[in-house]
Amino acid sequence: MQFLVDLWLPIVLAGVGVFVASSVIHMALPIHKSDFSQLPNEPRVLEALRTQGVGPGQYMFPKPASMKDCSSPEMLEKFKRGPVGSLIVLPTGVPNIGKSLLQWFVFSLVVGVFVAYIAWHQLAPGAPYLAVFRLTATVAFLAYGFSHMTDAIWKGVSWTTTLKFVLDGLIYGLVTGGVFGWQWPAVGG
Repeated sequence: MQFLVDLWLPIVLAGVGVFVASSVIHMALPIHKSDFSQLPNEPRVLEALRTQGVGPGQYMFPKPASMKDCSSPEMLEKFKRGPVGSLIVLPTGVPNIGKSLLQWFVFSLVVGVFVAYIAWHQLAPGAPYLAVFRLTATVAFLAYGFSHMTDAIWKGVSWTTTLKFVLDGLIYGLVTGGVFGWQWPAVGG
C-alpha cells in the first residue's frame, strides 16, 4: 500500500483533471449532443409506459424466456416484426446529476488508484516523464476508453457514439498520463 502513500497526489489531481476535462467535453462542446434521439410521438410512448406500470430497470424487447425460446417460431416472428431493443428506465423525477457527478469523480479516483498501482510496480522513482506518461496514459485509456466498446457490441449503442466515448477516454488517459508524469516521485523524494 506504499504506492497510495507515495502517489496520492497524482491520483487526486488526475481525478480532478479528468473531471474538469469531462465537464468541458460534455457541457461546452457539441460532440455528444447527438448521442440520443427523441422517440417518435414521445407523449404517447411515455403514456403507454406509465399505463403499463413500467418502473425503473433495464428491459429487453422482445424478451425471450430462455435461450431455447430465442429460436421458437413465435420469438423469431417477434424479432422479425420489431422493434428490437433495450430500454433503461430511471426513477421518476428530475435526474440527480449531483449524485452522478460524485460517482463519476469516485470512478476517476478508482481508475487513478489502479493506474498508480500498475505504474508503481513498473517504474522506479525518478523515472523519466515520458516513460511515466506512456505507461499511465495507456492504462488510463484502457479503463476510460475501452470500457465503452461493450456497449456497441452487446447493447446496440451506435459505433459513432461509442467512438466518441473512446475519444473521450483517450483525452482522459492523456490527462491522467500528464498528471502522473508531472507528479512522479523523484529518487529519494
